[in-house]
Amino acid sequence: MTQNSAIDVLISGAGAAGLTLAIELARRGVSFRLIEKLDDPFRGSRGKGIQPRTQEVLEDLGILDRVVAGGGAYPRQREYRDDGSVGESDAVLREEPTPAEPYRLPLMVPQFLTEGVMRERLIELGHRQEFGCELTGFEQDETGVTARLKGRSGEETIRVRWLVGADGGRSFVRQALDIGFPGKTLGVRAIVADVELTGLDRDAWHRFGEGDMQRQLALCPLAGTDLFQIQGPIPLDGEIDLSAAGLTALVSERTGRDDIFVRSVSWASAFNMNARLADRYRLGRVFLVGDAAHTHPPTGGQGLNTSVQDAYNLGWKLAAVAAGAGDVLLDSYEEERRPVAAAMLGLATRLLDALKRGDIRRGRDVHQLDIGYPESSLALEKPERRGGVLAGDRAPDAPLTGAAGQPRRLFEMFKGAHWTLLCYEVGQPAVPPRQGLHIHRIGRGGDVIDEEGHFREAYALTPGDQVLVRPDGYIGAIVASGEASALETYLATVGLGPVADQQS
Repeated sequence: MTQNSAIDVLISGAGAAGLTLAIELARRGVSFRLIEKLDDPFRGSRGKGIQPRTQEVLEDLGILDRVVAGGGAYPRQREYRDDGSVGESDAVLREEPTPAEPYRLPLMVPQFLTEGVMRERLIELGHRQEFGCELTGFEQDETGVTARLKGRSGEETIRVRWLVGADGGRSFVRQALDIGFPGKTLGVRAIVADVELTGLDRDAWHRFGEGDMQRQLALCPLAGTDLFQIQGPIPLDGEIDLSAAGLTALVSERTGRDDIFVRSVSWASAFNMNARLADRYRLGRVFLVGDAAHTHPPTGGQGLNTSVQDAYNLGWKLAAVAAGAGDVLLDSYEEERRPVAAAMLGLATRLLDALKRGDIRRGRDVHQLDIGYPESSLALEKPERRGGVLAGDRAPDAPLTGAAGQPRRLFEMFKGAHWTLLCYEVGQPAVPPRQGLHIHRIGRGGDVIDEEGHFREAYALTPGDQVLVRPDGYIGAIVASGEASALETYLATVGLGPVADQQS
């Protein structure tokens, strides 16, 4: 059976990246299908850290409170030393929130819980994933992609405008495109298992044999569940018994304790750690997101977070081009996201080296709040700035007061599928209103007032400056008064031309 091209996007893979992209498209009214070859949802906790920048993304998607409710903070680490002493330390850097950075503490939320909340959000938006449906082949041409699917009701061929491979480290889409996936195997094989056990308190992340890759073992209570996650390096070769009895024996051997018993195993995996990056993220009308584009060692909690933000970056761009923006906008996806993954791979690899030495503290460098796109073709400054936030930076939050006297937050003003133009101490915005653009005047006579100076402190603007914030919360342009023509040109390139153009 063949369907005509009534669908804009086919997403292959319904993990965190695929679900994020589906939510982004759903709330913009873009037609899509989200398929997953597995028969039911992933049941493991491999990606359990939600970094502060990803928390900001989840707030925009409308699910942060639900995700937080399902998880919790990281417990302190309890290190059991060979001499019988015990030490405690923080696993993550603990910083107080600020007006510009409201979330500064990584969360622990098992991956299956995060993805469950995402599926609920997708249902609220009128969509759901298709389990037991596999992409078996595809061809593309100048106008679209012809994809062959095999599902529970048989085989079908569909026509779509774009295909997105969100299908993991062994990506069928990437391999079918013959896109290189260079990198290295890091010489570390490990287990990760979600288990029910007795003999350990749930108030700490228990760590044994730190710095010894033959004996190292960590048992972490998984927030939001009754489970513990067991992690530890294992020999590069040979079979590993991942049954309850096998894991109990491993725990006993490495901890020297005979009072810890694994009662049942919810999910378990033995895997080789890799650091790999796809040569390209786009080939014609086909894109790669998440683990299909980059695979990380789990140190630092970067994999799932980077994957979610890939999809967050690509989603609004696909929607803009589907609505009439120039196709060149889609080239900015790889331009912006591939360097980020390269940096995160380097960070995760350095953290793995530190873990081997027994140093497992994580600082601000894993929070992803400092990631930006300053070299992007979508970053415009007129004139060039020397301080404060720059085009391409993450747009800071700030508490403001509405003209009617009620509190407002910038993040609340950014929330949704639109662009936002912030006009600081401006009598008249540089551009007239148009669909997809929310305009706010900040300052005297504006609709929002910076009573406490947090906006002024975070953005360091001069009266008359105007800041254009992208749908994904990054600064697209900062222009001074008198640069209306540059702002109009920019808006036209992203599909937000003048009202007359939008109506034609």
